[in-house]
This record gives sequence, C-alpha cells and structure tokens, in this order.
Amino acid sequence: MQRLANANRCCPAHDPCPRHIAPDRAAAGADTAAALDGVDSAFLAESLDSRAVSRRGVFGMAALAGGSAFVVSAPQTAAAKAPVRGALLGPMGRVHTLPSTKETVRVGTMDPSAPAAVEIESGDVVHYPNTWVNWANEAKYGMSFAEREPIRKRYPQGPYSLIGPVVIKGAQPGDIIECRMIEARPIGWGWNSAPKGVGALPTDFAEPYLHYVKFDAARRHADYAPGVSIPLAPIQGVIAAQPAGDTPVSAILSGPYGGNIVLRDLVVGTSLFLPVQVPGARMWTGDSHAAQGDGVVDQTAIETAMEDLRIQYVLHKARPLAGPIAETPDSWIVMGFGDSIEDALTASLRQTINWLSDATGLAKTDVYALCSIAASFRITQYSHQIASNYTTIPAKTVHGVLPKAIFDKARLAQIARSVRPGG
Repeated sequence: MQRLANANRCCPAHDPCPRHIAPDRAAAGADTAAALDGVDSAFLAESLDSRAVSRRGVFGMAALAGGSAFVVSAPQTAAAKAPVRGALLGPMGRVHTLPSTKETVRVGTMDPSAPAAVEIESGDVVHYPNTWVNWANEAKYGMSFAEREPIRKRYPQGPYSLIGPVVIKGAQPGDIIECRMIEARPIGWGWNSAPKGVGALPTDFAEPYLHYVKFDAARRHADYAPGVSIPLAPIQGVIAAQPAGDTPVSAILSGPYGGNIVLRDLVVGTSLFLPVQVPGARMWTGDSHAAQGDGVVDQTAIETAMEDLRIQYVLHKARPLAGPIAETPDSWIVMGFGDSIEDALTASLRQTINWLSDATGLAKTDVYALCSIAASFRITQYSHQIASNYTTIPAKTVHGVLPKAIFDKARLAQIARSVRPGG
C-alpha cells in the first residue's frame, strides 16, 4: 500500500475518496492504527494538527476501518448544516437522515414511480438510522421456519426491504454515482436460512434450515456454535441506481445498474461505482448482511438490518461505465453477471479488459494476460434454485479482483481518473 503522505495525490481536495475521509468520532486504538502498514503517522498527525482535529479520535476509528483513514462523525439531524469533515481533505457535504418507514421502503422491487425519499447534492451523506430486515421488517428473532413461512409468502416479488429512492441533483444517464461506504453497524442479531430447493445444493437436504445468531455489543463477532466465532464484516447486499424503464424491477436481479450484488468486499472504507440510467440516479439499498462468504452458497448470509448505515453519494459527470466496479484500499473489483458461472466469468473478464485498456492505454491482449497472471476471479453468488417463493431468481455473479500493488503511481492515477475525475 502506498504511504499516506503520497496517497493524497489520488483524489482532489474537494472530492476525497474513502481512504481519506476521517472525521472526529472514536477515541481508542490510536497505537494500533498508527502502526498499520500504509499509515504515515507523522504526516497524519501534522495534517490533523493543522486542522485542529483530534489525532486520537481519527486514529481510533481508522483502526476499526481496516487502516483506511475513514471515520464517521456523530449522528446529525436530517439535512444537518454542519458538514462531515475529512481530516485530511476537507468537507464532505450535508448529512441527510432517512429513516425506514412505510413511505420510504418498498419490499422486493425498485419502483420508478416512487416519490423521492430525499433529494441531495453530490457529496452529501445519507444516514439510514434503522434499515429493515427482510419482508417489511416482519421477521423477528426466534421465529421458527414454519412461523416465518406465511410472512415470506406474502412477498412473491422478493424479500428485500429497500429504502429510497435517493435522488442526486444533476445526475443524468452517462454519469457515474460513487457510493462511499462510511458506516455500517448492524442491529444485535441476524440469521442464516436455506429453504428447500435453493442454494448451490438445492436437493441435498431434506429439511429447511434456519439458524439465529446474536452479536457482541461492539458488533465485532457472532457466536455461531460452541467453538465457532464469526467475525462481522457488514455490507449492503443490494445497492442500485434505478434501472431504465417504466416498470418496477425486482431487487433479486442484478445488472449494470447494480442491484443484488452481494459483494462481501464492500465494507466500510470502500466505494461502489454505478452507471446512471435515469435522471437523478434514484439510489436504492437494502438486504443488510453482518457477514458473508464468497458464493453465498446456501443463498443467504447472516441476514440482518443496520442501526447505523451511512453512504456518501458522489456524482461523476460524463463517465461512461459498463457495469459495477468497486474500489477497496488495495484492489479494484469488476463484476459480471450471467445465467451460468461461465457467462458471469466471461462478463467480468471482458468488462475488466475493456475498462482497464481504456483507462490505461494498455493493449487488450496485454490486459487479458495481466488478468491471467495477477488477477483473481471469484464466485460472488452461486444461485441454483429449482424451487422458489419468488417470481425471479438471482443471476450468477463473478467478480475479478485486481491488486493495486502491481501498478505504479502513474497507472493508479490513470485507473482512478477513469471513474473519478481528478482522481
């Protein structure tokens, strides 16, 4: 990882990327964070002192964010006037609080006729203080599978409690929305379940499966079974820009607009880039996961809800993009979807080749070889459903992971500029 003293060259001061967002919450873990590879503590301290920002607060949350200088300020009221500030690179924009209510949540589908839940400027943060669990928040801890079945069957269009749409002023088709994951704290419990006829092994088990777990107070792990503790890495399984068209689209589906992407890497401190298909972008999110493996092989993760979710939406004008791309502190990730794993793999690979060749000027044949040498293509979601309560089934999904470490600074800047102007 490049040193922080040099990392500030990767994005403009008015438009900081996730690695450089560091506001003023958290008060512990300074020694751990300062010792992380890639954190130049002297440079960071100097920068913080110049802005009268608490070193200890920033260091503390940086440790929780896996070493990225990425911290979230305390909750603010709807459309709060005080900006969230990046300690290194300045203001982020206003914070808009968007609670989950019957008016702001649609179950199962992204409805193009839904009125805007909130309208924001590029760079603003949306604070979701109470996302819902599946099926309109009707699932409750401890319910048996039989008790949940009538609830599940009330929603043939899909289970996900989607909150939105968030309208970004000025967004038009041909633009990109960068979704920066600022905070994701789940509620105190979740579950994993596998109805008969779904998952990678739809006929192997005679009975449906349902297993509840509770999380520790710090939301760091779940005690799954005696001797088995699962570290939590919360994500949003569904993040989408409204697909083009006049009819509702199932959030079980995925495509260039995002949707049911279930990318386990999309934790706090990362970004997801999505192409805009309709004016205002109309962003939706739902399907909160506390922890998830690549493949999601039984068709669910640890399903949960968020008690504190914050996403910053940044508009990048006139940046054509074929499909979802994610950025983590150490990699770029390109997603592909298909009816088969082969189709999803080739879709991810072709998008990686086209995008990286256009971004860097490298020949497509060279990028193809580079993918074979240095990239890792992983199954994001394997869905093999032969029986389902729902009217649609998920696409099979593969994501290609390109490590940043193989590129020099000039190449990294080229890649970043392809999706983030000035990046």
